Amino acid sequence: MISVVIITKNEEYYLPILLRSIRNQTVQPLEVIVADAKSTDRTREIAKRFGCRIVEGGMPSVGRNAGAAVAKGEIVLFLDSDVKLEDQHFLERAEREMNTRHLDFASCDVIPLSDKKIDYVLHEFYNHFSRVTLPLHVHAPGFCIFARKAKHDAINGFDETIIFCEDHEYAKRCRRCGKFGYLNSVKIPVSVRRLDRDGRLNIALKYTLGELYIFTIGPIRRNIFKYEFGHKVPAKK
Repeated sequence: MISVVIITKNEEYYLPILLRSIRNQTVQPLEVIVADAKSTDRTREIAKRFGCRIVEGGMPSVGRNAGAAVAKGEIVLFLDSDVKLEDQHFLERAEREMNTRHLDFASCDVIPLSDKKIDYVLHEFYNHFSRVTLPLHVHAPGFCIFARKAKHDAINGFDETIIFCEDHEYAKRCRRCGKFGYLNSVKIPVSVRRLDRDGRLNIALKYTLGELYIFTIGPIRRNIFKYEFGHKVPAKK
């Protein structure tokens, strides 16, 4: 009984790729909810064509909370538009493992939708770092988080005042409220568009500084790292 919540802002290119991969799953979700932040492209039209429920979104935390608020499933799966469920058994295996391990919240390893070796190295480093540091500090990429709806509601969802790394702060509160774990049966493929746009070194530096800020000061409630939500595919010349 999974409700999928997808946050969007101008995602006419990536959203249909994700929605088609959801349609190909061996176990279908109860519903797909798109929380859209006033897209000016065909995002909403595409979501309607695929039979998604559309709610008003905003920044990532706002959109995820809005989607979860109307979700009917026992488990809510938060996804970003630029992921793809390449494994047709993704939902089936993830739900089974959550139930077997009695997890309340979960994420999984990340693999890049890329043919560049450096991207695999960077993502594998993140995977190992997240698992090794789990006893001290929990990480969960916002583009793939499973949450029992009752537990999500119990912690009042995502903190909408946090601008950057809101997903890690959410995961921290998740573990206080219930059992959090990384799934071993599935991995989530994600695009490298942000790496291409902002540069791999810049992204690595930004998230390293973000980690240091969180450890020394606390949640990031000012946009000091120039985070932007939304994406547009550049028009071909």
